[in-house]
Amino acid sequence: MKLILPQKYTNLLGGVENTEKAIKAVKDMFQNNLSAQLSLLRVTAPMMVLSGTGINDDLNGVERPVRFPVKELGDRSAEVVHSLAKWKRMKLAEMGIAPGRGIYTDMNALRPDEELDNIHSIYVDQWDWERVIRPEDRNMAFLQKMVRRIYEAVKVTENKLYVEFPQIEPQLPEEIFFIGAQELLDRYPSLDAKAREDAICREKGAVFVSGIGGVLSDGKAHDGRAADYDDWTLNGDLLVWNPVLGHAFELSSMGIRVDKAALLLQLEIKGELDKTQLLYHRALLEGRLPLTIGGGIGQSRLCMFLLRKAHIGEIQSSIWPDEMRAACLSAGIQLV
Repeated sequence: MKLILPQKYTNLLGGVENTEKAIKAVKDMFQNNLSAQLSLLRVTAPMMVLSGTGINDDLNGVERPVRFPVKELGDRSAEVVHSLAKWKRMKLAEMGIAPGRGIYTDMNALRPDEELDNIHSIYVDQWDWERVIRPEDRNMAFLQKMVRRIYEAVKVTENKLYVEFPQIEPQLPEEIFFIGAQELLDRYPSLDAKAREDAICREKGAVFVSGIGGVLSDGKAHDGRAADYDDWTLNGDLLVWNPVLGHAFELSSMGIRVDKAALLLQLEIKGELDKTQLLYHRALLEGRLPLTIGGGIGQSRLCMFLLRKAHIGEIQSSIWPDEMRAACLSAGIQLV
C-alpha cells in the first residue's frame, strides 16, 4: 500500500460540513474562472462510449476500461470513459465552434487499474476542456499562454477561497515556471522523473513541464501519453508544490492536440498504425476535426490541494482498502 501519512496532520476546516461547503465553493468559483479565462461553454458529456471507435482515452495503453454489453444495440459493447480527450474534439466539430472559443464539461470516469494512494482513486472527476485553435497557434508560445490563463484561474480561486475560509492562506507563487522534460532531466540527471518533479516544484512552487510522451536522452519518456490526442512536443503537466504531502502535485494534464502529421508519427512510434481505421482517427486524418488545444483539470485534486487535505478520499467518496482507511483514521485523516 502506497500511503503518505503527514506528521501532525490538521484538518483546517474541522468537520465534514465545513469541508463540503468549501468543496462547493471551490468548484463553483473555479469553473466560472476557467470558463472566463478560456472562453468556454459548458456542455453535457457522456459517461460511456461505444467500444471499437477509438473515442475512449487509452491513457498509457495498458489500463482496462469498464466494459459492458448494451442490450438494445444487439449486445454491442460500450465502455465507461477514461477521459474525454478525443470526444471533445468531435463535439467541437459537431457544434461548429470557431477558433478562440471552446467547451468544458464535468467528466466522471472509472479507472479500476489505478494504484490507490493519497492522490489516486478508482473514481476520477475532471473539468475536461477543449478549444478550437488556428494553424498558427500550434506552437509553444501559445501553449504557455493558455497555461498562464489556467494558472490564473487557480490563483483567483485560491484568493477568493481565503476570503470565505481565512484559515486557508494562499501559497501559490505569482508566476508559473516553464521547463521542458529534457531540460528537467539535464538539470537533475541522477533523479527519476517523479523525483525531478519534486525537486523543481519544491524550488519554484508552480511548474509546467512540457514535452511529455516522447523518449528523452535517457531512453525513457518522462511519463506515458497516448499517441492519438496530445502532440508530445506541445503538451505538458501543470504541477504545484504540495506542502501537506511534501511532493509535487499534478493539477492538470493538457496540450495542443495532434494534427495529421503528428498523429501518424506518434502512432508509428507506438506501433499502433492499425488505429488509423477507427472512427475517430479516420475523422482526423480526413480533415473532419478542427485543430484544438485541451486538457483535464482534476476536480477532487484541485479541491484537495486548495483545502490542504492529505488524501483525495477526504474530498470524494470512493472505494479504499480497509488497511488504508484504518491507517488514515489513526493519522486524523477522515475519508468520506
